[in-house]
Amino acid sequence: MIGIITDSTCDIPENLIEQYGIIVVPAVVIWGEEQYRDRVELKPLDFYQRLRTDPVMPHSSMPSVQDFQSAFETALQRGANSLIVLTVSSAMSGTYQLAKTMANELSLPVEVVDSKGPTMSLGWQVLAAARAIEAGADLRTVVDIVSRVRERLVQIAGMDTMKYLKTGGRIGKAAKWARTLLQVKPVVSINHSTGLVEPVALARTHPALVDMLYRKFFDKIGRVKNLRIAVLHGDAFEEAQALAERIQTEFKPLELIINMTGPVLGINTGPGALALCGYSDE
Repeated sequence: MIGIITDSTCDIPENLIEQYGIIVVPAVVIWGEEQYRDRVELKPLDFYQRLRTDPVMPHSSMPSVQDFQSAFETALQRGANSLIVLTVSSAMSGTYQLAKTMANELSLPVEVVDSKGPTMSLGWQVLAAARAIEAGADLRTVVDIVSRVRERLVQIAGMDTMKYLKTGGRIGKAAKWARTLLQVKPVVSINHSTGLVEPVALARTHPALVDMLYRKFFDKIGRVKNLRIAVLHGDAFEEAQALAERIQTEFKPLELIINMTGPVLGINTGPGALALCGYSDE
């Protein structure tokens, strides 16, 4: 039995986490003098409601050693004789290195995978691994499948303001916009080779932002079949639903997910952000 562990930045819907027995290690959100375990003690909706009104800006930290130890113990208790651990991009967090260090202390085979991305860039790789495990693949095959998925992933995100992208700090090459007026609305992508955020374009209005997000995503992913797509949002469900309906009508994807982006990414994208993340299944 192969156990599967990831961190809470994966943004996989709860029903799929439960369906595949995925063990999730919570990252930490630090808000003033308070600390919260992501999606455990601080739920996404509560996070965005507070973010809109609290003058104090939160920041995030990687999961604790204790929570990783607990995840390993849970996997062993479930009967795992090998593990695959998938983390948020190592260019964005120390989670990958922590997982590698801790995995070296275990006596069973462990593969630690750097997803080279956040949110459903990580999530789709986790789900691909879970489905391969369910189908009976061995550990090496699972890692190979995940790698092939990562090569095909596209993630584009659009934000209503530069404010959170600038204060969050993890903006990669989008730092070239650091002195840009806050009134512009940035569109960025994830480079799944480097694991960094890259600038795509700037929009002046919200409708232009949504249109640009949609167009840039499908320009990059291409007119391919068997699409698995996630529509992610920062407490903007109605807009996300409208995007999903448009995608369903125009592309009829194999799988279509809508989910609220969790607090860790939300620190960098803010309320009202939208993202599309997906790939074409083999």
